[in-house]
Amino acid sequence: MKQFIHPDFILHSETGKRLYHEYASKLPIIDFHCHLSPEMIAIDRQFDNLGQIWLEGDHYKWRAMRSNGIDEKFCTGKVSDYEKFEKWAQTVPYTIGNPLYHWTHLELVRYFGINEQLSPSTAKSIYDQATALLRSPEYTVRGMMRKMNVELVCTTDDPVDSLEFHLKLKNEFEIKVLPTFRPDRVLRADDPALLDYLKQLGQVADVDINSFSSLVTALDKRHAFFTEVGCKLSDHGLDRFFYAPYTQSEVDAIFAKVLAGKSISDDELEKYRTAVLLELARMNHKRGWTQQFHVGALRNNNSRKFRLLGADTGWDSIGNPQDSFKMSRFLDMLDTTDQLAQTILYNLNPADNEMMATMIGNFNDGTAPGKIQYGAAWWFLDQKTGMEEHLKALSALGLTTRFVGMVTDSRSFLSYPRHEYFRRIVCEFFGSEVDKGHIPNDDSLLKPAVEGISYYNAKNYFKF
Repeated sequence: MKQFIHPDFILHSETGKRLYHEYASKLPIIDFHCHLSPEMIAIDRQFDNLGQIWLEGDHYKWRAMRSNGIDEKFCTGKVSDYEKFEKWAQTVPYTIGNPLYHWTHLELVRYFGINEQLSPSTAKSIYDQATALLRSPEYTVRGMMRKMNVELVCTTDDPVDSLEFHLKLKNEFEIKVLPTFRPDRVLRADDPALLDYLKQLGQVADVDINSFSSLVTALDKRHAFFTEVGCKLSDHGLDRFFYAPYTQSEVDAIFAKVLAGKSISDDELEKYRTAVLLELARMNHKRGWTQQFHVGALRNNNSRKFRLLGADTGWDSIGNPQDSFKMSRFLDMLDTTDQLAQTILYNLNPADNEMMATMIGNFNDGTAPGKIQYGAAWWFLDQKTGMEEHLKALSALGLTTRFVGMVTDSRSFLSYPRHEYFRRIVCEFFGSEVDKGHIPNDDSLLKPAVEGISYYNAKNYFKF
């Protein structure tokens, strides 16, 4: 029987096969947005077994297991790693049609050379084979990054982070591990926890945050520190874009109320968030960073489970389509003063595909190729159909060949085959169009397109 993960997996057109094998497959990986732990890389963690590395913190798998009727104790509970793995193995056969099935088997082949399908009958054998390898010297997290031909990763870091592990890695690891500035917590003026956070921010920035201007000063000092450590990107995980015209005196008064522990209205919150986000975006422009906006998640929907387990445990979903007017006005406020940095927009609702693909064209001003980017299919759209629809929208309405490509957006050190998965889909996308006669079969066009999207566009865009 033909192996499931074979050399032409996902590839059907003859041109797509050739493009992948000749041009895309051997390029290094630049993973410019992920949630890997820099501490784990710094200590060069060695995982004890396959259950631990696969299921520790992976809410994608937890959601599937819960949907399969698996008790919560086998997801986030105190049972053994092997017991959790057994329940995952029971679930995998039910994930056919879901990207988890593809990712699971790509990871087994690429990291461990295991070509069997995971199921209850193969669980023990696969667990033992993979665990034996994970306990060998070359299977530390750094070893696995080397094995996957990773060149650079950008983690996701709070402004109050000391970046001690990035500084350590800078001197002792050949793969670049750079921080990304993620200041989401400072936008939460409706959360009483903001006051404690502002104390932390003030301490690390050595600024007494007693006014809006001092808040901006503190953030700017941390922004400068991140730059010194090699940071070139910011990231914002927002439910939506914010936009409300405001005066400086209004924002000063709103922030004074926040510092006094007083509640603010929805209109005041919108003005505060608009003002803070604009100040952060101006810092990005000042220091030549790229800013990323991940918008559209409806988070922590299950309040009972959120209280029990906290955030990022699998209770999020796709939110409403974006307000294109607010997105446009926010970007325009920056562009009006020529302070719009390189920007990547990511949507979570597929209804926003075409809107996003056209929004970037509004602010691509000819100063740089692909200055404003329509970011890779993200989270719930990070699957075969989602990637194909993303490529279709970008091709029809923008320049696919300027696209900066894939990110893992992952907390797992076994997620790098997602780049391979993406590259195969890209090559099949172009290859099938060539075979239909819609694109010339001309490698002077196809080679730079495939290699650019796979690797070079990101390397050049971020100046890595």
